[in-house]
Amino acid sequence: MNYRHAYHAGNFADVVKHIILTRIVLYLQRKEQAFRVIDTHAGIGRYDLAGVEAGKTGEWQNGVGRLLDAKIDAKVAELIQPYLDIVRAENADGEMRHYPGSPLIVRHLLRRQDRLSALELHPEDAELLADIFEGDIQVRVTKLDGWLALGAHVPPKEKRGLVLVDPPFEVAGEFDRLVDGLVRAHKRFSGGTFALWYPVKDRQEVRRFVAALQDTGIPKILRTELMIRASSPEPRLDGTGMIIVNPPYTLDDELRILLPALSKILSEEQNAGFTLEWIRGEQVDA
Repeated sequence: MNYRHAYHAGNFADVVKHIILTRIVLYLQRKEQAFRVIDTHAGIGRYDLAGVEAGKTGEWQNGVGRLLDAKIDAKVAELIQPYLDIVRAENADGEMRHYPGSPLIVRHLLRRQDRLSALELHPEDAELLADIFEGDIQVRVTKLDGWLALGAHVPPKEKRGLVLVDPPFEVAGEFDRLVDGLVRAHKRFSGGTFALWYPVKDRQEVRRFVAALQDTGIPKILRTELMIRASSPEPRLDGTGMIIVNPPYTLDDELRILLPALSKILSEEQNAGFTLEWIRGEQVDA
């Protein structure tokens, strides 16, 4: 499948992924010590929802558009609010025109001591991303294959932080690259948090992916999926998944609050469902 970010900006997968991203970065803020976020497939940073790509699909309307209009329980609203604040900050006039990608979301959350390394291989996308952060001493944009970064860019000098791996799944073998990349990076940065995004399209392929993660022996692997509809014979994006290694100890409980609400808001079919499970390890240390 082709998951070029611009066509799907602000869709249901982005909403779930970016809420989880926000919760992880906010947890990192709890300690004064500096942290670094390494975004291996950063994209262009900011997406024009009225542009050619996003305008062609209109997927944001059933993603962030639904969330902005939804009536949300107070507990859920408290967890989602930081994410929505960032989205609204990118649309100060109240009209939903721009959607922030992961590097821009992270940048909104960085303290003065924190840093972001944003990597993007596509030449035009890397140039657009660099333009957004030009002159920003807390952000380093590098034109580089994100898979290579999992060896060369970890551990960060801060020895603390998050590695976000969000590949476009434009070519075959991305699930294998996720596993191989995680194993390589975890050996160098075993105490870091890793968040790996994947599409739920071929259920059998996802099952193989989960089994391969189990076989790595890496402890503390949390898996979450949110489906918007049942699987079908034709190829389509039925759900969104994330693997979180060394998740914040708060994240499991937060997702148990968030996932039922997000499923209700974002699903196209009743009881489409969600998954939250430990692939390895049943709890994490505070």
